[in-house]
Parts: sequence; C-alpha cells; structure tokens
Amino acid sequence: MQIFFKCNGEWVHQNEHVSEESLDESSGLKVREVFINVTRQQVEDFHGPEDYWCQCVAWSHLGTSKSRKASVRIAYLRKNFEQDPQGREVPIEGMIVLHCRPPEGVPAAEVEWLKNEEPIDSEQDENIDTRADHNLIIRQARLSDSGNYTCMAANIVAKRRSLSATVVVYVNGGWSSWTEWSACNVRCGRGWQKRSRTCTNPAPLNGGAFCEGMSVQKITCTSLCPVDGSWEVWSEWSVCSPECEHLRIRECTAPPPRNGGKFCEGLSQESENCTDGLCILDKKPLHEIKPQSMENASDIALYSGLGAAVVAVAVLVIGVTLYRRSQSDYGVDVIDSSALTGGFQTFNFKTVRQAGNSLLLNSSLQPDLTVSRTYSGPICLQDPLDKELMTESSLFNPLSDIKVKVQSSFMVSLGVSERAEYHGKNHSGTFPHGNNRGFTAVHPRNKTPYIQNLSSLPTRTELRTTGVFGHLGGRLVMPNTGVSLLIPHGAIPEENSWEIYMSINQGEPSLQSDGSEVLLSPEVTCGPPDMTVTTPFALTIPHCADVSSEHWNIHLKKRTQQGRWEEVMSVEDESTSCYCLLDPFACHVLLDSFGTYALTGEPITDCAVKQLKVAVFGCMSCNSLDYNLRVYCVDNTPCAFQEVVSDEKHHGGQLLEEPKLLHFKGNTFSLQISVLDIPPFLWRIKPFTACQEVPFSRVWSSNRQPLHCAFSLERYTPTTTQLSCKICIRQLKGHEQILQVQTSILENERETITFFAQEDSTFPAQTGPKAFKIPYSIRQRICATFDTPNAKGKDWQMLAQKNSINRNLSYFATQSSPSAVILNLWEARHQHDGDLDSLACALEEIGRTHTKLSNITEPQLEEADFSYSRQNGL
Repeated sequence: MQIFFKCNGEWVHQNEHVSEESLDESSGLKVREVFINVTRQQVEDFHGPEDYWCQCVAWSHLGTSKSRKASVRIAYLRKNFEQDPQGREVPIEGMIVLHCRPPEGVPAAEVEWLKNEEPIDSEQDENIDTRADHNLIIRQARLSDSGNYTCMAANIVAKRRSLSATVVVYVNGGWSSWTEWSACNVRCGRGWQKRSRTCTNPAPLNGGAFCEGMSVQKITCTSLCPVDGSWEVWSEWSVCSPECEHLRIRECTAPPPRNGGKFCEGLSQESENCTDGLCILDKKPLHEIKPQSMENASDIALYSGLGAAVVAVAVLVIGVTLYRRSQSDYGVDVIDSSALTGGFQTFNFKTVRQAGNSLLLNSSLQPDLTVSRTYSGPICLQDPLDKELMTESSLFNPLSDIKVKVQSSFMVSLGVSERAEYHGKNHSGTFPHGNNRGFTAVHPRNKTPYIQNLSSLPTRTELRTTGVFGHLGGRLVMPNTGVSLLIPHGAIPEENSWEIYMSINQGEPSLQSDGSEVLLSPEVTCGPPDMTVTTPFALTIPHCADVSSEHWNIHLKKRTQQGRWEEVMSVEDESTSCYCLLDPFACHVLLDSFGTYALTGEPITDCAVKQLKVAVFGCMSCNSLDYNLRVYCVDNTPCAFQEVVSDEKHHGGQLLEEPKLLHFKGNTFSLQISVLDIPPFLWRIKPFTACQEVPFSRVWSSNRQPLHCAFSLERYTPTTTQLSCKICIRQLKGHEQILQVQTSILENERETITFFAQEDSTFPAQTGPKAFKIPYSIRQRICATFDTPNAKGKDWQMLAQKNSINRNLSYFATQSSPSAVILNLWEARHQHDGDLDSLACALEEIGRTHTKLSNITEPQLEEADFSYSRQNGL
C-alpha cells in the first residue's frame, strides 16, 4: 500500500512525506499515517484560480482511494469593526438593541459582549439575548442595565475590541398629587391661594424628562371683611313715668355686626330722673302741672317762628324770579372763558334773544353745550369723513354729562359732576371687581362724545413683515413697534428654508377682557402655524404694565384655531412648556410653536399701575385764526404710539413736545386734562373746553385704542405766530405730567421732533451670523463649557444667574443645550444694546476659577471675524 499527496494538481515529492505506522488494538489492523508540511511562503507564492489545496491519494492491489481537497489559507483578523455598537438612551422597560459586526477575518471571529469590562452570560440572564447575528438584545431595560458595553471579536490570530457604547436607562419624572389649597393670603378682601406639587412620582433619573406643566397654581380668593357694629343715635326721651323717670334707647344697627364683627360696646338703654329730684307736687306728677304763664310764652314763640319762615320763603321766590329774568336775555354760548389761565377777559354778549332757544339756563332744562359750534369757522380736513367727525363731535362737542361751574366773576371752568353723579349708581363690590362698572353715559341727540377713540378713523387692521430663514437662523423685527422674533441657529433643519411672517393686530382686539382683566400688550401673530422648530424661538412683546408681582398677576395667552383665547402660563409660575422673562417694558417669551399671543394682567391691588404715554399734536384749522391741539393718552407700547403718529401724519398733525410717561393707578379715579397758561391777550380758548375729565374705565380698559381730547384755540390777530401754553394731564389722587408747548404755527418755522429712532426701521429681517451679537464659534465654546455639570456649580445655572435669569430654571434643564437657550434669551433681551459688556462681565466673573474659559482668547475672536465683539472685550 502506498500513500502520496497531490497539491494544486501536482504530486508532492516522496522525500517530503513523513510516514508513521501503528496497530489498531481493537481490530488488530495496521494503520499508516502520512504527513506533509506546507509553509506560509508556499501559500503566498501560489497564484491560482482558487485557494492553495492538497489531496491525499492511497492505492494498493485492492484499488485506489482519494480524500477530499483540503484548502490552506493564511489566517488574519482585521483591526476595525465593520459596525461598532452605538450608545443608547432608553426609558425604563424599553427594548435595547446593540448592533455589532466584527472585523473581517480567517477563520471568522467569534463574538462575546462585555459590560463594564465583565463578560455577559446570556444563559444566566433570560432578559439578555446575544445569539442573534452577534447583536445584544435587552428585552426590558432595567436601571441596572445602564453601563458601558463593548463587543469583543477573536480568532486564532488576535482579539479585537469595539468602541464602548454607553447605555443610559432613564426615568421620566411624574407629578405627585396636588397639595391642599393654602389659606387666603389676606385676612379680608381680595388675595390669592396657591397649591403645589413636586416632580417626585417618580423623580427624573439619568437625564429623564422633567414633568411638564406647572408646579404651582394660584387662584384669587375673596374673604369677607368683619364689620363691627355701631350704635344708632339715641331715641327721644319717653314721657315722664309715675316714678318720675324717663327712658331712651338705641340699637346696634348702624351698621349691625357682620362676618364675625364685634357687637356695639355700651348700654342700649338709658334712664334718668325727669324732675330734678322734685317728684311729687300737690300729689300730682310735676309734668302734669302747667302754669298759665308758661302756656302763653309757648304760643308767642310758635307764632313768631311761623311768621319769619313765611317771609323768608317769599323773599327767596322773588329773588330767584328776578335772577331768571335777568339771565334769560343772553345765550349761554356768549361766555368767553379763560378758565385756569389766571386772567380775565371781556364778555361778548349777544343782544338778540333767540325765540324758543332751548339753550337758555332755567331750573328745569339742562343746557345743550353743543352750541359752542357757533364759535368756529368752516372745519377743513382731508376727507368728508374727517370733516363730519370734527364738526359734529371731536372738536367742539362737550361730554354729555358736563356741568358748568362758575367759580368766580368772568371765570368758567369745565368739569364733570362728582363720580357718584357722573357714573350713575355705583355697583356694589370692591376693587378690582368694580372695574366693570357701568361708566358709559347716554349722549343726547345721538351726538358723538367729545372724547374720541381713533378706532373710528380709517386705519390699517394690522402691521406685517416677513423674511426667509434657514438653518443659520436670524432675527425678524417689526420696525418701531418693539416686537421682534429671534430664530436661533439650528432651529430650522439643514437644507430647509421657511418664509416666516409676523403681524400686529391694529383693529379691534379679539381678546375681550374678562372681569377685571386688562390687555397689556398688542396681539402679535407669528407663523406659519404648521412650522416646527428643533430649538425654542424667542418672541419679544412690549407691554404697558409697571411690573410688580405684588400688584399684578400677568398671564401669557394664545388664540386657538377656533378663535378662543387660552392661558399658556402665568408669568410667575413654573413651567417646562415655555419661558417668560418680564422686563420693565417688554416680555421675552421662549416658545416652540407659532400662533397669536398677547399679555393680559389682573390687578391684585388698587396700587397696580398702567404706564401711559401722553403726547400733544397740533395743526392749523381752515380758519386762519384757529389752531387745534390734540392730546393723546395711549398704552406705553411703541406700536400703540405708532398708530397715533400714522393718523396724525394723515391729518397733517405735528408733534409739539416730547411724549412723557404717566403712571395711571387702578384706583378707580378719573383722568383730567386741562390747558394752562394761555397768553391772555394773544390767544383765547373756545368756551367750555379748558378742562376735560375722562372716566377711569375709559382709560383703564381702553384695549389699546388711542384716547384723545381736542382743544380749539383762537388767536386775536393773524400776526400772532407763536404759541406757548402748558397741558396738564393728571389722575385725581395720582400721578401728574406737564407738557410744555412752545411752537410756531407757521410750517416753515416749526421745529421738527423725531417720532422714532431710525435704527429699528433699517433692516426688518436679518439672517445668518449678522443677526446675532455673539459669534457662532464663541457661542459653541461657551455651550461646551457650561452644558457640562460642574461640581462647584459653575455650569449653565450660574450662567443664567449672572444674566439675571433666576426663575423657572427647570425649563432650561429640559433642553438639550441649556446654555444655548440662555444665550438665545440674552440675544433677544439685548437686541438694542451696542455691545456685549454684560455677557463679558458674567463670563469674566465665572471664569476667574474656570480653566476651560481660558480657551476663549483674543486669537479665537480674530478667527471669528467679528471686530465689534473683540472691541467690547468678549
């Protein structure tokens, strides 16, 4: 028997064979084994159509037998995995699948998994499966499954390790139950109650989401104030009793005690001797004995008193009759008033009495002061509507409830009656429920009231601006309104772009005030509504409230698709859905959905203050001797004043004095506007228009509609070209402002006062890096530094604190990059600042002990190509 090898189709030389023989003990047969050695060099030098192969051939006199071919290959294992496992963040009880494709190798590598450098045995843990194509599957994630997972591949050549994949099993937070409502914070009157809940059921773990919604709820409450009782006046003494005593009583009913108030202190009944101790005379009570002289004296006194009364009544009737006859010869409209100016002027009487004139003063008929139209020449405005408006109402018609009070000779002032008379019967209730009292007066003959709302004039229904924004973000500004929109870098996905619009409602507000709630800002719409952003955008809305949490409860509201307004959040509450930063004149809101938003306020006390902007405009009338002054009181928001400016430009009006700020309290007292210090021999004011009073509700709940009062002045001669006077605007028992008018009525001599700064109206839409103050490269370094938690607390929370963001930090904790959102809020808040000093100071203060901030140096600023940032020290 012979055995030989054939490799790659060629016989191997017999000398290369090694043969061994042995005896099989079980069968007794002889076994021959033949070996050959194949070297690595032989395999590498072979270049055939297939792998290097060898075959064993044996033959004897019985026949020939061939073995199967055996391939010989060089073993190897490449270094890089075809697919490394990727880190995952999964909620508890979620499924985890980690994929692993080992490096190519001969023979094929075997795979095992390590968790935190310890081998994983899937046979001991039924929740883990490693059999499916080298993948690791965890069916239901547990907190203990968090860790670093590594895929190990090995064959006869080497072992390879994949990159470690970090698996985080997180727990989303859940709210606990609400606590009971707290007691009302005031003993009596209007206050608030609150209740709270905590995000501890369960608490967020391993980066799980913080609970959505508010952690604190507030509601208003009203506690009845105790009223202590008070005595009525004593009754008359009773008749003297047989015991010579008389009694008098009083009751505790002025008012009676209510709501736990104290009962009246003292006696309810009082008695005393009625005869000074002389009780009995001739065995009769003393009060029954009436001497004759006493009776005669009583009769004389009675008759004398009646006679005097009759004489007094007769004299009064005669005096009133003579006075009425003397006054009826003259019309009311002849009085030329220089009220409140301190000077006297001559009366110009009409000598002809008009028959049947309903304007004559008498005791039964109120004067119709609309006769003051007889003082004017033709009223000339640009269109018939304006002409009708000014002639019929806005320039000469006084308020329907006006009373003329003659304070001294030749001095007439125009006012309104006391509030109880002017407003009608007041409704019961205390502030602020009383804000909806019926202040509207009924105007006789359907005349338009003297004080006009500019909503009657033809105006635009909205202001609108648009811009196209992409992945780089940008800023959209509504010129001269204080409204702006900041789209952060990365909020819009790459390769996408959107046309974003923003508008302000200038018509009748769709948000109707509910109870004591008032509108504090314009209604701002941004869209398109179906657009989604990956990072919250910043919307800046101006407001007119004097910010104080003690006096105001301010809410952010959003209009639904059905047109209803719903509360998004209260500014003082904690929320993770959006963030409100309230500044003295504007509110910066971080939002993730577009729509229509507005700010409303509910006054908590009567010390709540609305900020009003007061301004005076002037223009010549068609009558060359007349000059018209118009005083406006509008909410202190740029967009509200812009409406006034647009309308005045349309009518040829000119701003005569820089606008001023008036603090208007919610104390139900009205607003008074008067003209003072008119030159007495150069100008005169039309009768009954020197002082005007506006009801509280008209100012407080104006819903942004401009409120204005008109004054008509007349110069004595055409040579008078200069006008100087003062406009006093004051709230009764409140703040006062004086507008000093010093102007020329000639157009070419008049000094122009700028309405708005020009910086806002230059570029409504800015896109890309030029829209942001902080260069993008610097921004990335700041975020990388502060997003990482720091043991000393020098992380994004301190960045927020140093930038005066101290409230509702849970909102930033839910963001993927809290520092980026804080910087977006900083950008929105400082859009009109010229430098970066505030941010630079905050970074410097934190960075004194923060080593990573040393990377933000001058060379990086030069690379950023933002010279103004470098100049300002960042």
